[in-house]
Amino acid sequence: MSEAAYVAVDWGTSSFRLWLVDRAGNVLGERRSHEGMMAAGKLGFATVLQSHLKAVGAADGLPVVICGMAGARQGWVEAGYVETPARLASILKQAVVVPGQDRDIRILPGIAQRDPKAPDVMRGEETQLLGALGVDAADEALVCMPGTHSKWVRASGGAVERFATFMTGELFDVVSRETILSHAVAGADEAEDVDAFKSAVVAAFKTPAFAANLLFQVRSGQLLYGGTPSAAREKVSGTLIGLELAAGLAEAPKAGITLVASGRLQMLYQLAFDTVSVPVRSIGAENAVRRGLAMAAHSIWNV
Repeated sequence: MSEAAYVAVDWGTSSFRLWLVDRAGNVLGERRSHEGMMAAGKLGFATVLQSHLKAVGAADGLPVVICGMAGARQGWVEAGYVETPARLASILKQAVVVPGQDRDIRILPGIAQRDPKAPDVMRGEETQLLGALGVDAADEALVCMPGTHSKWVRASGGAVERFATFMTGELFDVVSRETILSHAVAGADEAEDVDAFKSAVVAAFKTPAFAANLLFQVRSGQLLYGGTPSAAREKVSGTLIGLELAAGLAEAPKAGITLVASGRLQMLYQLAFDTVSVPVRSIGAENAVRRGLAMAAHSIWNV
């Protein structure tokens, strides 16, 4: 069995993922839990990390590189931000050391857009960008990273020029549970209604100013013409994703679009892009973040 060279951690708000990695980038062990920043803040970040390091048999002194919300103001140690235009290489150089630990633990910074007209921040997605684009990517790129808070990033010459965050995932959750549309989607099963999703994407993409009306039509259409809760759910999802695409694609991209996503989100966004006839290059989100963390480990410790 290969010898571990470092530990990589993606520490989100509600999730924790850890990989034990050798010099060739092979994963020797991994851990996943719901001990994200919120839970770790109560349990103790060092305590949570040590329990997972022990579980994968990480040797004493093995270095750890972390991205995500562990570096937030409410996290373990605030890792700050690299400001736009932000060179991706700067993310590697500004990793923050966690003090008072028996091993070398570094947390990568996020990226901030300090623009009064469009203030924005990301933390965790910058590491996905590293993995998706590389440190010295010279070409222009438009990157879509779906999630609870989706990020659309314009990069060129190895630097993030600007980006925008869309609360698409969070809005879907709130609209589906806390509004009148909760009645429309109640009892929805796992069945997918592709046609309902696609039609909602097109309507929102073409007429984003009617967003609030399109959402209400999910309920009124069901009351007047029938339809399953699953179809209603897909219409809500398609409407919100269509709105996001309308904004993200408002400026015709000069370069191809890179989609960084996994699982159901990858499927939905790929279908949405196909529906509006926009080609994309798709990269798995987990693979991207692991590659980004590997770049950081190599830069910091030459492993």
